[in-house]
Amino acid sequence: MNITVLTPDRELFHGTIASVKVPGTQGQFQILKNHAPIVSSLEEGNVYIVTAVGSYRYYDEESGTVKDGTEAGHTITFKIAGGFVEVLNNDVSLLVRGVAEV
Repeated sequence: MNITVLTPDRELFHGTIASVKVPGTQGQFQILKNHAPIVSSLEEGNVYIVTAVGSYRYYDEESGTVKDGTEAGHTITFKIAGGFVEVLNNDVSLLVRGVAEV
């Protein structure tokens, strides 16, 4: 499963993941491989990305640089102020605002 996490000014994460947990408007939910197509609004809360075998790139807030990774099972957490998620054919798109790495 692939994911792209975008803010209005940068790409925060792009790559292969095992799962992602998001703060939906109706409550938190998790997206796994072969999830049904969905579009949902997100509210303030944490996004938890668990990486899978494969490569990924992420923006490291602390250093202000883009880093590459390949470690499976690594959890990356972002705090968001809100946004939207779309899932279609094992491709996940997160459009978020007010992001801080936790």
